[in-house]
Amino acid sequence: MKNIDSNNHVQGKSIFIDDITVSQNSLYAVPFCSTIANGKILSINLSEALKLVGVIDIFTHNDIPGENQIGAIIQDEELLAEKAVHFIGQPIAIVVAETELIAIKARELIQIDYDELEPITDVRIAKKKNSLIAPPRKFELGNTDSAWENCPFVYTGTVKSGGQEHLYLETQGSYAIPLENGNIKIFSSTQGPTVVQKIGAKVLGISMNNIEVDVTRLGGGFGGKEDQATPWAVMAMLSAHKLNKPVKLVLSRYDDMYMTGKRHPYETDYKIGLSEDLKIIAFEAEYLQNAGAAADLSPAITERTLFHSTNSYFIPNVKATVYSCKTNLPPNTAFRGFGAPQSIFVIESAIKNVANQLNIPAREIQEINFLKEKDEFPYGQIVSDVELQSIWQTAHNNFNFYDLEKSVCDFNDENDLNKRGVSFIPITFGISFTNTMMNHARSLVHIYQDGSIGISTGAVEMGQSVNTKMIQVASNVLSVNTDRIKIESTNTTRVANTSPSAASSTADLNGKAVEIACKALLTRLVGIAGQILSTEVEDINIHNEYVFHKNKKTNIKWEELVWEAFTRRINLSESGHYFTPEINFDKNIEKGHPFAYHVYGVAITTVTVDCLRGNYEIESVKIIHDFGKSMNQEIDNGQIEGALVQGIGWVTMEEIVFDDKGTLQSKALSTYKVPDLYSAPKSIQIVPLDGRGSDKAILKSKAVGEPPFIYGIGSFFAIQDAISVFNPDYIPKYEAPMTPEKVLLGLYQKK
Repeated sequence: MKNIDSNNHVQGKSIFIDDITVSQNSLYAVPFCSTIANGKILSINLSEALKLVGVIDIFTHNDIPGENQIGAIIQDEELLAEKAVHFIGQPIAIVVAETELIAIKARELIQIDYDELEPITDVRIAKKKNSLIAPPRKFELGNTDSAWENCPFVYTGTVKSGGQEHLYLETQGSYAIPLENGNIKIFSSTQGPTVVQKIGAKVLGISMNNIEVDVTRLGGGFGGKEDQATPWAVMAMLSAHKLNKPVKLVLSRYDDMYMTGKRHPYETDYKIGLSEDLKIIAFEAEYLQNAGAAADLSPAITERTLFHSTNSYFIPNVKATVYSCKTNLPPNTAFRGFGAPQSIFVIESAIKNVANQLNIPAREIQEINFLKEKDEFPYGQIVSDVELQSIWQTAHNNFNFYDLEKSVCDFNDENDLNKRGVSFIPITFGISFTNTMMNHARSLVHIYQDGSIGISTGAVEMGQSVNTKMIQVASNVLSVNTDRIKIESTNTTRVANTSPSAASSTADLNGKAVEIACKALLTRLVGIAGQILSTEVEDINIHNEYVFHKNKKTNIKWEELVWEAFTRRINLSESGHYFTPEINFDKNIEKGHPFAYHVYGVAITTVTVDCLRGNYEIESVKIIHDFGKSMNQEIDNGQIEGALVQGIGWVTMEEIVFDDKGTLQSKALSTYKVPDLYSAPKSIQIVPLDGRGSDKAILKSKAVGEPPFIYGIGSFFAIQDAISVFNPDYIPKYEAPMTPEKVLLGLYQKK
C-alpha cells in the first residue's frame, strides 16, 4: 500500500497549520523573548508597543489566570518569565495584533531592562557548580571496581557529541479558536495533543474537557514537537481566551531556530577493559548531558542514554552514570533516538580507540562481544530473540567483509590524494516508552451504514506514514478494501489521554488498539452472517468483502452485511484499548524489563575523503535490518533512508554553535548546514533480515522510526579511518560532528 498522503503532498494540497482557512476576525501573535542568557528582569515597558496602530494587546505573566508553569516532568519552566530569564529566546510576553507584521514591529518597541548575570554554557562548569536538573542516575552490572585487575588492556578517553537542529519543514505553530461556554479548540503542530491539552488547562485555570486539541498532520517533528510545541499552543490559547477571538501563532524559521531546544550535546569520560582474547570485561562511563535551562524531557532522555550504554554487546561489569547539567541555553529536548545515539556513539568510540591502539579492525572486537540469548543488560532485562549473530552473518554473506576491506585497501594504494575508510556499526535498540505508564493507546472505529469506515487514534501523522499503517491494520482484520477506510484527525475529544507519538511506539500501540476494535466489530458481523445463513459462527469468515461459509464464497457482500447489522440494531462502533504487557522498571533499584522487544541491525559505511580539501563523500551504506515481518517494506525503507541521512548529518556537518554568552551562532540555514542531495550516500542498500518478528509489534512488523538513525554514526568512523591512512601522525579525536574543517586539520596534523 502506498502512503495515502503522497499525492496531496507533492501537489501542495495537504493541510498544515499555516494552510488552515482562518476566520475574518482572527488575530496574530508573536512572542517577545529574552536577549540575554541569564539575568533578573528589572523593568518592562510596553507603552510604545501598545501605541502602534493594529496592536490589540500584549500579555505577560500577570495575565495568566491559572499556573504560569509548563514543565512536563519537573515543574521548573514558566510559560512567560516573571522575575528572571535563563536563556536567550525565553518568552517574556505575547504580542497580539491585527497582522503578524504589526505584531513583529510592535515587539521591537518593547523596552526591557535586565540585571545581567554570568551564564553557564559548559557542562563541566555546570557539574562543578552542582548545577543539575535532577540527581544523577546510575546503572550497574557486576563490579567494575574489582574487574580492572583482570583486564590486560585498559584504555580511557573522552567523547563529545554535538547538538542537532530538528529543522522540521513546518515550524512550530498553532491556531486557537474560542468556543461557547469558555471552551477552546486549538489546531496545533504537536506530537503530544494530550500534553497541549493538559498544560493549556493548567495555565488557563480550566478543566481539560474545556480544551479540544486537533492535529491533522505535522510537517515533520523528530521529537522537536513532543514537548516543545506546547508553549506556543498555550500562548495562542491564552490570547484567544483573553480576547475571545481566534489567534494564530506560527514561528518564523529564524525564531524557531533560536528559541527552541535541540538534540542534547554530551561530553563523556569512559574507561574500558578487555581480556587477552578481546572480551570486554569492564566498562565505565560518566555522561554529562547539556540539558539547557529547564528539564523539558531531559530526565527521560538521560534514562534512555543509560539503557543503550552498551549497545549490542554483553559486558559483565558496567557502571554508567549520567548527569543532566543545567546551563543557560534553550531547554534541549527529544530528538530521534532520544539519548540513545549519544551513548551508542560513546561505546563505539571506545571500541574504535581500543582497536586503533591494538592495530586491529574494530569489527573483530565488535563480533566477539555480541549479545547472546540469556545475557543480561545493565538494566536487568534478559536478552531474548536476539538477532545479532544472524544479522552479522547475513551481512557477511551479502557484502563479504574481506572483499570489501580489500577493495578499500586497493583504492588507497592506487590513490595519493583521495583515501577511503570503512566502518561497521551494529545496533540494538529497545522499543517502548521507558516510562511504563505511557505504553498504552486507544482507538475509535465506526462502520457507517454504507460500509465505509472511520478510524480515530492517538497517533499523529508526521511523515512516518502511520496513518497508512493504521488503514492496513483495519483492512487486514476486516478484509475490506483500503479505499473504504478514512483516518480522522488526531483529536483529544474523540480519543483521550493519549501518549505522544514518539519512542518508535506509535504504530505498535495505536495499531494494536485498532486491531482490538476491529476484531470486536468483526465478531459482531460474523455473528449476524451466521444468523442470516442459519449456521454456526465457526463456519463463517469474511474475505475480500464477501461472506464465506465453510470457505465457500456466498453472495453476501460487505455492504449488505453491514446494512443488515444496522437494521438489527447492532453496535457498529467500537473503542479499542491496548497496553504493552510484561514491561516494568523500578527506578529505585534501576532494574526491570522496560522494553517490549529490541530491533537489531548492522550498517557498513564506506567513505572517500578528498585529502586536499577536507571534503568527503559517502560512497555506500550497506544495511542488514531487523524489520520483523514488515507490513509495508517501501514505507519502512523510506524510514531507514531518512533516519540514516539524518544520522550522517549529526556526526558530520550539522554543527550547533553557541558563544560564551549563550548566543546561538548557527541560527539560519546560511550558518547551519544539513545534508542535501550531494551529501547523501551515493548508494544505500537495505537487506531485510529474514527474522521472527515480535508478537508485541503490530502484525509482527517491528518499529522502524528511531533505530536506523544509529547507522549514520558509521560515517564518522569511516572518515577517521581515511584520515589515518593519509596521515600516520593523526591522533583520532572522538568529537562529533566531523566537519570538513576538522577533517582538513586532521589530514595535516603533526605529532
